[in-house]
Formats: sequence, structure tokens, C-alpha cells
Amino acid sequence: MTFDPKLLWLLLAAPIVLCVLYNYYCLLLNYVAARKIGIPMVVIPISPENPLWMIVDKRIFIPLFERIPFGTGNFTRYNWRGWEIKDRNKSHLELGDIFIAVTPGRNFLHLCNAEALVDVFQRRSDFPRPLEIFEMVKVFGDNLSTTDGQQWQRHRKVTASCFNKQNNELVWSESIRQARGMLTYWSSKKSVTTVADDTRTLSLHVLSTAGFGKSYSFQGSLEASPENVATSYKESLQTILDNCILLMVLGRRFLSKSWLPTKWKRLHQATMTFENYMTDVYEDEKRSLLESKPGAGNLMTSLVRSSVATASESSQVSGSQSGLTESEIYGNMFVFNFAGHDTTAHTLAFAVVLLAAKPSVQEWITEELRLVLGSKQPDAWTYQEIFPKLKRCQAILLETIRLFTPVPIAKSTGQEARRLEVDGRTFLIPANTLVIPSHLAVHTHPRYWGEDCLTWRPSRWIETHASNVAASKSSLDNEVIITPHKGSFVAWSEGIRNCPGKKFSQVEFVATMAGLFRDWHVEPVPEGSETMDMARDRAMDMMENDVGQVLLLQLLHPERLALGWKKV
Repeated sequence: MTFDPKLLWLLLAAPIVLCVLYNYYCLLLNYVAARKIGIPMVVIPISPENPLWMIVDKRIFIPLFERIPFGTGNFTRYNWRGWEIKDRNKSHLELGDIFIAVTPGRNFLHLCNAEALVDVFQRRSDFPRPLEIFEMVKVFGDNLSTTDGQQWQRHRKVTASCFNKQNNELVWSESIRQARGMLTYWSSKKSVTTVADDTRTLSLHVLSTAGFGKSYSFQGSLEASPENVATSYKESLQTILDNCILLMVLGRRFLSKSWLPTKWKRLHQATMTFENYMTDVYEDEKRSLLESKPGAGNLMTSLVRSSVATASESSQVSGSQSGLTESEIYGNMFVFNFAGHDTTAHTLAFAVVLLAAKPSVQEWITEELRLVLGSKQPDAWTYQEIFPKLKRCQAILLETIRLFTPVPIAKSTGQEARRLEVDGRTFLIPANTLVIPSHLAVHTHPRYWGEDCLTWRPSRWIETHASNVAASKSSLDNEVIITPHKGSFVAWSEGIRNCPGKKFSQVEFVATMAGLFRDWHVEPVPEGSETMDMARDRAMDMMENDVGQVLLLQLLHPERLALGWKKV
């Protein structure tokens, strides 16, 4: 019996052809639904949620199609992760405040209108979070990111009390200590190319102290000795955060398989070590509660105590238990660490590079730091006294995340069609439509931020109350941080589901700025025959062309820019 090779090819090609046909059938259905809305459309032939496409989009296919004549349309403009950072406000200036991207998976409604965004954030039940996107962060248990409705309210009630003044003071003092250690490391070298790695270490150490009460001395990335096995809390947390994409995609159960590669086994061991550590802290804190001992004030102990207190209150009132389970406490601690680590670390790295390119802005914040801090030693910089006065340092943070918001936001219409008013017109948005607040567009729209909306200018966040200047020792005493047009700045989201760690990140960033820039300035190291101005231009070029989305928005090749520190 002979086998026809043509039949073999037919059998192999049939599934591919059927897949392509089904893909375009779904695209047609979504196109018809989108067209009924009556807004501008862009058609994308491959769903950006396709996991295989997410792996190869920008690495292989988009660069390939950009080289051929018909590859410069919507496909190469919109069909890759992180296209928004390159596009910024262009699409919305061309298409209007609202447009929809039609894909074979589901449709993506992009929104760049401050009033409409406020409406979306306030109508929490009409525009819920698409929980399926966040399911992968349920590594250790349910948490704020994986719940909605009454379950989310239960999580929010317990976790909200953990981010308090006592914890802010921990964040403040530890951030200063880590920043001074990082500065000692950086200033001991002629140049450093490890800024992004070192800010991740700083953020990890701040989380260790504020999250679990574990304090470590700063160690530069070139000084660190890599461990083969994550046997301690710090090593396990660092391993988890360094491999969080792998962990969230594959899950802990799969990683426990004995036949997996060694690196994956180490990651599984790290999750076990981290969970065992959380269990020890959990049990210790429960015993301390029974013995009426005071808490340590870190996030983990506060979470345990808040959960027990909430459960006790609800039991007395309604007879039900509304505290968090043990796994939910672990789940929230993982999310706190995951959400608070790379977001702040990448933002700090952005800010250091931007400041290196803009010496006048460094002088601007140094003026404030020297006025507020004087000659005080860092251990005398108290959170309650100093933090509120460092408005220019806060402006550095606000302006940096305005242009380089690390985390995108997503909403959904859920299972029903929703009405949405945009600029006086009401649209009916079909069910199962992702509603994307175009944060990078609204953050750079001339309507809200002026003609220099794409320029990094931290002073835009500061205004002086002129009426009080004469009675003040310094005009800095009368500077205040402006409140932008409501809905035009959504870096920490808006509404009831805003980021619970907002203050945590602000305190960490400002304390780090204080620790670095009172007595020192940073500058790029010129290459070859470069002048300093040329080196600064190269630093700005990196910020404009070498920033992209991996999991979060980050510098893609920070090691290509050497930085030097000098005392001022």
C-alpha cells in the first residue's frame, strides 16, 4: 500500500487553513458589531491577546513587515504589545477621542477623553475589570486583582488599613537608607551601566522592610554573588520577581514537575520558600495577637491583624466571617510585591536617566533639597516633617509617570452592552468589549497638557501662590503641586479601584530622590569624541526610542548608557 504525499500535505495544511478561516470569520463578526457603534475603526488581523503572537510580534514579524511596501499600515502600527508608547497621542489626534480596534479575539475600545474616563471609572459595575486578564496573578491565592463585586470589597476593606502612616514611615526611612547605599556604590565608580538593575535591588529591599520587616544593606548588581538555590526569604522573593512572567503563565503546579529544566525547578523552590516564610510570619502574628503584643507595622503583620479584626467585627454584627483566608493573605502579599517592585524600580531608572540629560532640573530639585534638609544627616530626615515639603521631588515622579506610565489599565463592558457619552455624543458599546483608557494619549494630549505635552518638564506640576511670597522666607515655601484636569492623569487609575499602593510608591520615590540628589549630580559619560551635550542628547534619545513594554514599560537596553556621579 502506497501513501500519497499530496494527501499528507493536505492533512497537514487542513488544520492551518481551518484556523485561518475561523480567525477571519471571527474578525468579520467583530467588524460588523464595531461598525454599528459609529466611531472610527482600525482593523487588526491577529488578536493582540494571542499568546503565540505575543511571543513573536515585535521580535520577528513586525520588523519583517515594516521592510515591505504593504507593511506600514495598521498591521505594523497597532499589532504589537506596547505600540502606545511609540504612538502616544497621534492616533487620537487623527481619529478623535474614541476609536475601536477590531480583532479576531474581541474588540478594543480606546478612549482619550477626560470626562468619559471619569465616567468609566465611576461606573464600576457597568465597566468592570476584565478579571480573566488578571487570573494569572492568582499565584498564591485570590487577591485584590483577581476579585470583583462583594469579594473585592472584602479584600479592599482588609487591605486598605495596611497602607497607613506607620508603614509610610518604614518606607521613607528604608528608602533613604537604600538610596544612600546605592549612591555610595555608584559614586565609588567612574561610571555605572547598571542603573536599572540597581534600582530593582533598592525597590526589593524597600519591599522587604515595609512588607515583612526584613532589612538588608544595599549591594550593587556587580557586587552581588548569584545563588544557585533560593534558600532565604530575600533570594526567593528576588527569584520570583525576576521570573514572574514564567511563574504566572505556567503556574506553581506545573513548575513542580521533576523533569523540568533546572532554572524552572529553582523558581518552584523559591515559591515554596517564600510561602513557607509567609506561613511562619502568619502563625507568629496570630500568636502575638492572642498574647496582646503590638504589631511590627509592616504590610504582612498589618494584613493579618486587619483580617482578624474585620472577621471579628463581621462575626459580631452578622454572624458571618468577612476576613481574609490564609491563602488570600498570601495572594495579596504577592500582588503587593509584584505590583510595587518593578513599577517603582523602572520609574526610578527613567528618572535618573532623564535627570542625567537635564542638568537644570537637577539643580532645580537640589535647590529644594538643600533648603528643606539643610545640613541634617539622613537619619534626621523624618517622614512627617520632610516628605510634604519636597514638592519638586514629587513633581519629578508625576512628570516621569505622565510620560512613562509603567502599567496599562483595562476595563470591560462585561456581559451587557453599555452606553457611554463622549464629547456630547452617546454610543452603545457591545458586550464583551475591552475598554482601554488611553493613558499615554490622555497624558500627552495638547488639550490637557499644552503644546509642549511631549516634553519632560517637571516644573509644569508646580505653581507659586504669589500673594504669600512677600511674607515668606523663600518662594519655595509657597509652591504647591497642581491638580490636573480630572481624568487627564490616570497613572494610578481612578475611582474606587485606584492603586492602594499609591502613597507607598510616592514616598519611596521622593525619599530616593532626597538620598541621591542633595549633594550629588549625575551625568552621562561621553563616548569617543562626544561632547557632554551630545551625550545628554543620546540619553534623551534612549528615553524616546529605547523604552518598550516587556511585562511593564521599561528601558530595553539601559546598559548602553554609562552614567557618572559627581559631588556638588
